Amino acid sequence: MISWCPFPLEVSTDLGLGYVLYTVNNQQFENNEWCVVLKETGEIKHFLSSQIKVATNFTYSIKKQ
Repeated sequence: MISWCPFPLEVSTDLGLGYVLYTVNNQQFENNEWCVVLKETGEIKHFLSSQIKVATNFTYSIKKQ
């Protein structure tokens, strides 16, 4: 099932920072596929849950390092 991100969620990847477009639930509890637009280049890349982490989210007090 595809879930669209209703707000800009900034994530950190090995390729740099980006924003989540949508997620695809491949399995019940893990290994979701995340579609991310990279800020630096505008490229659209797909990552697994283990390959990204939230970069900034003020609701949960997550700030850039």
